[in-house]
Amino acid sequence: MTGQNDGLEQRFALAKALAEEAGAMALDYFNKRDSLVIETKRDLQDVVSIADRNVETMLRERVGEAFTGDGFLGEEHGYKGGSSGYTWVVDPIDGTAPFVNGMPSWCVSIAVVKNGLPVIGVIKVPCSEETYASASGLGATLNGKRLALDPARNLQNALTGIGCNNYVTPERVGRIVSDVMARGGNFIRNGSGALMLAYVAAGRLVGYYEPHMRAWDCMAGFCLVKEAGGRFMPFSLEGENLFEGQPVLASNVSSYEELLEVHRSGLAL
Repeated sequence: MTGQNDGLEQRFALAKALAEEAGAMALDYFNKRDSLVIETKRDLQDVVSIADRNVETMLRERVGEAFTGDGFLGEEHGYKGGSSGYTWVVDPIDGTAPFVNGMPSWCVSIAVVKNGLPVIGVIKVPCSEETYASASGLGATLNGKRLALDPARNLQNALTGIGCNNYVTPERVGRIVSDVMARGGNFIRNGSGALMLAYVAAGRLVGYYEPHMRAWDCMAGFCLVKEAGGRFMPFSLEGENLFEGQPVLASNVSSYEELLEVHRSGLAL
């Protein structure tokens, strides 16, 4: 497929359609979660279900049918290289722990990257019937309404999202929370980094910081924040970095430097 913007708009249309299909599929599993087979990965807090795997398989197959030359990276089934220069980066269900425990704070995250940068980001939140959509140069929307971040919001008068996992020491997490609160801020964690990044784009959170996050968790959110007028910290997709966890920081323009200081202050721990 070819067209305007080297196929960007066609991929954007597909990403939005797939987010709806994947969201409906995941919601059906969510409503029948008592019958799901749940497995653990690294520890008892790191879980995966058949829903994650089947939703990702569907997305992988649909993308392969529509754009045969595109690469694909998913949390559950790994990486397949491509020849087009575009790579889809997908988390079929971000927030699996909330998902399997019956909480609504989970989402489907679909990104497309090119030249190491996210050019499409779509996040579907089935339980709240919200669709966040963005593409490079085309802006960001929530259920079709344009998103634009307010620079008057800051750490002191808004909420900051914080993420953590067992790749990061408890001491480091405590330092992050302490630093945010010492600056007059307050924080929230809902179990889905992708969803909290979408909340940054919507202005519900002034920023989001997590010391260790994978590409499939943050690429869609980065595109949303950028297209809504915010900033994000560079995230390398070169070589093995594609699979490794890295720090994630995204915010509106007026809070970025202060959150960057929070990030730097924790590096010594």
